Amino acid sequence: MGAQQGQGGRWLTAGVHGAVIGIEVQAGDVVAAGQVLLVQEAMKMEVPLEAPVAGRVLAIAAAVGEVAEEGAALIEFEAGAAGASAATAPAPAAMTGSDGAERPGLARLRARRALTLDPARPEAVARRHAGGLRMARENIAGLLDEGSFTEYGAFAVAAQRSRRPLPELQRQTPADGLVTGTGTVGGRPVAVMAYDYTVLAGTQGMLNHKKSDRLLELCHRQRWPLVLWAEGGGGRPGDVDWPGVAGLDCTTFARLAALSGRVPLVGLVAGRCFAGNAALLGCCDLVIAVEGASIGMGGPAMIEGGGLGRVDADAVGPVDTLAKVGVIDLRVPDEAAAGEAARHYLGLAGEPLAAAGPSGGDVASLRQALPENRNALYDPRRIVQTVMDAGSVLELRRDWGTGVITALARLAGRAVAVAASNPRHLGGALDAPACDKLARFMQLADAHGLPLISFVDTPGFMVGPESEKTAMVRHAGRLFVNAAALRVPVASVVLRRGYGLGAMALTAGHFHASVATCAWPSGEFGPMGLEGAVRLGFRKELEAAPAGEREALFQRLLAAAVERGEALNMASHLEIDDVIDPADTRDWLARVLATACASPLPARRGFIDAW
Repeated sequence: MGAQQGQGGRWLTAGVHGAVIGIEVQAGDVVAAGQVLLVQEAMKMEVPLEAPVAGRVLAIAAAVGEVAEEGAALIEFEAGAAGASAATAPAPAAMTGSDGAERPGLARLRARRALTLDPARPEAVARRHAGGLRMARENIAGLLDEGSFTEYGAFAVAAQRSRRPLPELQRQTPADGLVTGTGTVGGRPVAVMAYDYTVLAGTQGMLNHKKSDRLLELCHRQRWPLVLWAEGGGGRPGDVDWPGVAGLDCTTFARLAALSGRVPLVGLVAGRCFAGNAALLGCCDLVIAVEGASIGMGGPAMIEGGGLGRVDADAVGPVDTLAKVGVIDLRVPDEAAAGEAARHYLGLAGEPLAAAGPSGGDVASLRQALPENRNALYDPRRIVQTVMDAGSVLELRRDWGTGVITALARLAGRAVAVAASNPRHLGGALDAPACDKLARFMQLADAHGLPLISFVDTPGFMVGPESEKTAMVRHAGRLFVNAAALRVPVASVVLRRGYGLGAMALTAGHFHASVATCAWPSGEFGPMGLEGAVRLGFRKELEAAPAGEREALFQRLLAAAVERGEALNMASHLEIDDVIDPADTRDWLARVLATACASPLPARRGFIDAW
């Protein structure tokens, strides 16, 4: 609004080019400051002309319907006229009407929002809780920092408007059965997707695929970690509001898979997880399953439809079975524990450095961790727990590939990946499952920039006709190929036996592939197990010896081999870098990694194997 000097006052001018759609005063009217005198319309917006101060309208030079140019004189106005009120006009109502009542739009929003929340469905909540499970939104609240959740797509409903009334869909299919959004875990950003089993059995509808695609694209763009609660089935045949046939051009699965190796992906499941939900779960870095869950690429209906008979839902893929074949990384008792495990993992995968904590045990006790008998068993987990920061160890896939222990942890505050031979299974030999477990673990560590610590005690790769039936050659090769592609540094500690190709594979390909390789004084080395090496290398001598003297000769030859392969002799030939006091292991590793991790990692676009 402008002004020009008039005969008796000044002219108020048009602030925009637009049609006059209303004149609120007449010549001679006394008006208050801020009172609307005239209204124009420009680009579908109503633009008021207001009194700049209290005064009197002297003349009007416009008519309703006329188009006024910007700056055109519209109303002659005299300021401070006798009898004019100096009161200012009331401020426009914000979200209330002129009478102070809530505006209809806000009221509709509140009512509609209420239908998206759990209290609107008390029966569904009661059934869920009666089964010992939580609602999707309860799981999200248990994961994220309090007050950090921002929801996306809450007002979606099932794509069934052509066959069901909209109010019914709003009541019975809130969020189209998928709660999505963002928040923080420990102050770091994270995206969440939680299928709601109480809405159409957690099936994947047309609109919830659109919601998931939106969130997954943001994860790729923003590099947000993703946490997925995958409970429910696959595609929803009842969704009819779309012009397709089979929906096999759906991009959700490819979008989530493309995040592998780019951001941390955590999948959690309680209850039943089949078909499309299971396919998404299987793409995740980490799969956390609540006891009692059942996971499978097809549920009972699909199994029966395929002519494979009737199967109870809980028998499709129970936790006990799937943990032993590598599907499940962590087993937890309930959904609260699942959320805590996810937070633990995200903290390790997303925060390389934190304040150093105390060790998980008395490091001096490591001097007695191994029995003096070189063939006696011991507990490698106790060694890992003692060396790492207290309370930081998160072991993965404990029930599968048991020849090697894999865990994430912190060492003096630094997030690390830890692999340890397990002499309690096949003497620590690497069989096919152990090779696959360690190879995939290397990928996980590399993708998230976690240096790898390897505790070695192995007689080598598992051999024999039965082992070769498991395609051992290829599984062993997988371990070497993955080790050769590592960007992260590897630090290796040989606890006892470092024999053959298996020991080389555990140290990233060979003893000098690690940035540093040390041994405890108990370390012993050879191109193969020393007992076997003696029997093969000295077969003629042993066969020639009298039967009564053969065992004594063998023991003398074995003692010589043990002496030749002991740690200090290896170090004197520079095949390893050092021999250390076991009590110094934690400090040695911390120093090595502080140096090795100082340089940024080279960029590499990869992915983490699903299994």
